[in-house]
Amino acid sequence: MLTKRIIACLDVKEGVVVKGVKFRNHEVVGQILELAKRYRDQGVDELVFYDITASSDGRRVSKKWVEDIARTLNIPFCVAGGIKTANDARELLFSGADKISINSPAIERPDLINELSEEFGQQCIVVGVDSQRKGDHYEVFAYTGSEAATKNSGLDTMEWLKEIQKRGAGEVVLNCMDRDGTASGYDLAQLKRARAVLQIPLVASGGARTAEDFEKVFSEARVDAALGASAFHSGQLAIQDLKQELLKRNVEVRV
Repeated sequence: MLTKRIIACLDVKEGVVVKGVKFRNHEVVGQILELAKRYRDQGVDELVFYDITASSDGRRVSKKWVEDIARTLNIPFCVAGGIKTANDARELLFSGADKISINSPAIERPDLINELSEEFGQQCIVVGVDSQRKGDHYEVFAYTGSEAATKNSGLDTMEWLKEIQKRGAGEVVLNCMDRDGTASGYDLAQLKRARAVLQIPLVASGGARTAEDFEKVFSEARVDAALGASAFHSGQLAIQDLKQELLKRNVEVRV
């Protein structure tokens, strides 16, 4: 059985790590390298760094801090933010990132998924999906790092997930916007629907607070990895304690 992965998420804005609620009202929670070292030492499986305003600002994630992170970490990490071309991806991968993640640029130009997968291999191509419930279905939003730029893409989430997979993505991070920063648990209903249409790895994002939240998303939604942010940043949930508790609950994790 493959072990489940625990991922710590660092949202970066103006060079520092921030966290909001439902993608709004961001507050500074720390420095990039300090938090990266903390989670490395706590035994997190992976780290993901989102430059949340890069796409809406029309720029790309900073190569400089990707290089700094690569010198600091000995665990896999993924970066995202304004990656629009194979050249963008190449520079960041060559700077030390293990994976790159695309979101709004993929919505604007879906062929980007194919291009990156074909050139670099699907194992390092992640597509992030920011999804919100609308009536009895879910819709994809773009440019969510900026309140002024956020827009409904008009895409149905489940149909977009199918297209992402078909185009060659290696992994999907489903950001359930209604749960982001709420500490109310993962959106199991949405994640179960996503799991039903995806054969590639699925990462749950949004709402984690307790070990029980992680256990439920692994056992009930059958995701491959679960992402945490606020619960880790606040110190409310230590990664070592989380992993030990998950083992007690018969969830296979790496220790």
